[in-house]
Amino acid sequence: MSVKLGEIAVSQTGPFGSQLHEEDYVDEGTPIVTVEHLGELGFTRQNLPFVSDEDVRRLSKYTLREGDIVFSRVGAIDRNTYVTEDENGWMFSGRCIRVRCNKDKVNPLYLSYYFRLEHFKRMMLNVSVGATMPSLNTDIMDSLPIDMAERSEQDRIAKCLSLIDDKIRNNNAICSNLEAMAKLLYDYWFVQFDFPDENGKPYKASGGKMVWNDELKREIPAGWEAKPLSAFIAESKNGDWGNNKPKRKDDIEVTCFRGADFASITDDYHVTAPIRYISANNSDRLLSDGDLITEISGGSPTQATGRVGYINQKFLDRNGGKMDCSNFCKAFTPMECFYQYWLYQTWKAFYDAGVMFNYESKTTGIKNLMFDEFITWVRVPAPSDELLKKYQEVCSQYYDKIQEEFIESTQLASLRDFLLPMLMNGQVKVGA
Repeated sequence: MSVKLGEIAVSQTGPFGSQLHEEDYVDEGTPIVTVEHLGELGFTRQNLPFVSDEDVRRLSKYTLREGDIVFSRVGAIDRNTYVTEDENGWMFSGRCIRVRCNKDKVNPLYLSYYFRLEHFKRMMLNVSVGATMPSLNTDIMDSLPIDMAERSEQDRIAKCLSLIDDKIRNNNAICSNLEAMAKLLYDYWFVQFDFPDENGKPYKASGGKMVWNDELKREIPAGWEAKPLSAFIAESKNGDWGNNKPKRKDDIEVTCFRGADFASITDDYHVTAPIRYISANNSDRLLSDGDLITEISGGSPTQATGRVGYINQKFLDRNGGKMDCSNFCKAFTPMECFYQYWLYQTWKAFYDAGVMFNYESKTTGIKNLMFDEFITWVRVPAPSDELLKKYQEVCSQYYDKIQEEFIESTQLASLRDFLLPMLMNGQVKVGA
């Protein structure tokens, strides 16, 4: 049965700039999603802005409820995310369009899967408006044709595909828990200084000697000293966006890690870095096991540059073995391999604390992280190599397991994407 989207759902554009400005965002309140938060399996939580209770009441027509589907209104207009019970009451920004289904006429989850069909995405791009950047409006949305299965079949298809996505979400939850365990151990050992002493007891809590450090303006364990981050970094590597096709016989095929992949590697664990080709002369920019990547250009008024990701061998293997990062990023190699996960958590702690805002410059309106200045001027309490080896050993188990979950989730996503068009066109049926 073919219908227009407007016959089974109501589309709503988010609040215009005159109704809600970025300066209206608050530190605590109701989350408001924008394009950067539209993930494949749900909304990403990283750098979510918030609006006040007063603005929620004033703009109540722009709230979300379970079963809604949120699209990007401009640019990547095929991006959309299904709203679950967890996001009930959230808001959506003016850069988005909300589709609210009539649940008596269509299964909202089925429709969200229908929106993932490649032919539907192509159609959206064809009917969009805008000379330089595709955009949507409610009239376009309402006119989109939808070929719907019978309701009982909709329910079976939605259940089949959602079971796969639920397993992927479960894997992501395992990854999030492992990431949280690594951070908890970092805080316990390197922030609270309750690392295991020579008797295996928590150092500071057991009366370990603490001494005042003038550079850090705080007490640190006896024997530790203040060092710049540069003392833990051997070298840095510039990014190389390369080309989408080889230009020379000896060009190297790489998977290119971009700014868009940072949220994925620590949030929804679904990296979709593209294949690019770089000159063999730039082979020194290839990433190695133990490297870290940071974003040096980008950010927003509410988000600093400086997001960080880790590279281990399992991550390299699942991305084709050869990787680099884009020009908007920079990779750096720890002085010792066992510095990696401690340095990763330390860098993240500075980013989360907003320190990176103090090390940004602007070039033609784009924010840039002053990488060399940051690693030179920022000082940290320097643990012993023995303690860093212990931390690396524990965290290697966590992050290797994360990559194993990545691999399974990738295989499940491939199965889902293989089944999706065949289920939708009736080539494959789900048993009652």
